[in-house]
Amino acid sequence: MRARLSHTVWGVVAWIAGIVFVFPVIWLVLTSFKQEQAAASNPPSWSFTPTLHQYEQIFDRNITPFLLNSLMASLFSTLLVILLATPAAYALSLKPVAKWTDSLFFFISTKMMPAVAALLPVYLLAKHLGMLDNVWTMVILYTSMNLPLAVWMMRSFLLEVPREVLEAGEVDGAGLLTSIRRIILPIVSPGLAATALICFIFAWNEFFLAVNLTATNAGTAPIFLVGFISSEGLFLARLCAAATLVSLPVLIAGWLAQNKLVRGLSMGAVK
Repeated sequence: MRARLSHTVWGVVAWIAGIVFVFPVIWLVLTSFKQEQAAASNPPSWSFTPTLHQYEQIFDRNITPFLLNSLMASLFSTLLVILLATPAAYALSLKPVAKWTDSLFFFISTKMMPAVAALLPVYLLAKHLGMLDNVWTMVILYTSMNLPLAVWMMRSFLLEVPREVLEAGEVDGAGLLTSIRRIILPIVSPGLAATALICFIFAWNEFFLAVNLTATNAGTAPIFLVGFISSEGLFLARLCAAATLVSLPVLIAGWLAQNKLVRGLSMGAVK
């Protein structure tokens, strides 16, 4: 009886915690369907007539190029990160190279420098190469930004691959590429999905580099949101509508990959 009561109590606590965390998102979506007067009311108004006017205003301001720029930069950088991080993690886990600990420290040390410290040389280099306000510049920067994290994550997932399975494959004549394609990747696919999703989210949400290195041609979705903070004031309802649209790709990607994401993030949790 006591165990059942404890289970019920913890279930209620979990629901309350979930509602608390999700409430800002719910409020964001509700505000996007309000008029500006209702959105700015104090105290907040719970009763209102829903309208799509704010979304119409968003598309009138041509949000599509910003979304496409973010999608292109995030997808291509995530693909490059996975293609580079997987063999690097393999060489640091299943077939460790000489001084692999030094290599791991080098990867993670690149994350220790603040982005603002590297902004000036990166800006001057991009300007010299004629790559300012260029989506491919953001692809390169996002790849370098997420690569150290991806290497560490993929290494932890690859360490979960049983050595006996690899040895059995070698006995059967499987080469390196065959082992990776038919043995390793199926086992670590949840971890691969988790790594890819996290890199995609980080690239999609990145603001600091984008606001300093892009303008009209390569502006990303976070840059579009800043346009609603002007000298005329804060257009709260319109900003919430834009933020809802900008959040949709990440939410959809997370929903599609939720099973592999949960399995990937829990790999190695239980020995």
